[in-house]
Amino acid sequence: MNPVIALVGRPNVGKSTLFNRLTRSRDALVADFAGLTRDRKYGEGKVGGKPYIVIDTGGISGDEAGIDMAMAEQSLLAIEEADIVLFMVDGRAGLTAADQMIAQHLRTQGKDAWLIVNKTDGIDPEMAEIDFYEMGMERAPISIAAAHGRNVTNMIQHVLEPFPEEQDEEEHNQIKQKGIRIGIIGRPNVGKSTLVNRILGEDRVVVFDQPGTTRDAIAIPFERDGKEYTLIDTAGIRRRKNITEIAEKFSIIKTLEAVRECNVAVMVIDARTGIVEQDLHLLDFVLQSGRALVVAVNKWDGLDIDVKNKIKEDVDRRLGFVDYADMHFISALHGTGVGHLYKSINSAYDSAMSHWQTNRLTTILEDVVREHQPPISKGRRIKLRYAHQGGKNPPIIVVHGSQTEALPDSYKRYLTNTFRKVLKVKGTPIRFEFRSGENPFDPNKTDDRDKAKQRQLKLTKESRDERKKRRN
Repeated sequence: MNPVIALVGRPNVGKSTLFNRLTRSRDALVADFAGLTRDRKYGEGKVGGKPYIVIDTGGISGDEAGIDMAMAEQSLLAIEEADIVLFMVDGRAGLTAADQMIAQHLRTQGKDAWLIVNKTDGIDPEMAEIDFYEMGMERAPISIAAAHGRNVTNMIQHVLEPFPEEQDEEEHNQIKQKGIRIGIIGRPNVGKSTLVNRILGEDRVVVFDQPGTTRDAIAIPFERDGKEYTLIDTAGIRRRKNITEIAEKFSIIKTLEAVRECNVAVMVIDARTGIVEQDLHLLDFVLQSGRALVVAVNKWDGLDIDVKNKIKEDVDRRLGFVDYADMHFISALHGTGVGHLYKSINSAYDSAMSHWQTNRLTTILEDVVREHQPPISKGRRIKLRYAHQGGKNPPIIVVHGSQTEALPDSYKRYLTNTFRKVLKVKGTPIRFEFRSGENPFDPNKTDDRDKAKQRQLKLTKESRDERKKRRN
């Protein structure tokens, strides 16, 4: 097993910056204010031949209340599961009561803790370390500047000295995203994190009755019934005019990236507020990205029958453009209907990754054209000759013919609906690409035989010129 390293400390001491250095990524959001990181975030790193797993955590101040209390609980859970704790302090701010409280907790837990003095760029590292000897940690402080990478490699090499080098490359895959990647998306405060915790059966991410609790995209691998999944909890997306913080803008970028990278997006809608414009915009982005989709209408428990019927009518009326997606009415808080999501997720994934033989697609195309021929364009009938598959997730069907660029949208929808029905595709959009061959009666087209004749004449002329040179 690779060692697990937890980064803990007060808010804004540079934990996420060090996380990005150790994982050589930009996975963790970084900004110059406290409390940006709220959930445990996992990443992989390797120095020399030694791999490791890093956990980024929220800050611990000792006087938490409300959402800060939930953040601190996530940090304490990270300490429990870690083999090594990198206890980070701010070399510019000096020793604080919160630092002493964290040091006391680490001593109580008996963890292998290292004191890391960050932000020592531009100051004397030894002077920055002096204050922290007062905490009585077993090991001497190590000074780094995570923002600039100074002494970070030496530090992690020193920390990992007792651990052996990796023997098998395949072991270095403990937290890679596996199986079906499921993105949980939606507006702020619709219950995405509650749904994630309900699916996992533990308080894995921070849940609080406040919009915008989740700020980063958190990828969590898990297994169910022998099948592997990776669950991605994302930040809620508000209307653009309501976005003011730079950190929130980056959170939204992370969410949109998660949509593009997932296999199946689970769109969570709040039943108590109904469908709003922002839900439609986000669903349109999922559709344009070509991701498979499952819709979960949350907070369904406790509603009156009349309200439920009205919501169902509203959903059927406004979500017609994603009618291929399964709809579930759930309560993430109480677990009602959550288990049924898996069947739809698996079905949508299987459809998105389907492979069909060219002869089958061509046969379906011929039947479709025989049933209802394409219209006439410029005095000639549009021809659709054969079809083959051009990609997966989403499935892409390439149709070859003539004048396909003139095919009307209504006929394209007819093709999509018929292929979806015959192939039994559910939960994913189908994309068609149309390609036209050259018109053999085009007067501007050079025939292949003419091209071959021109090449032969050119070769004959070159051969004749060569013989003349030899005679001379």
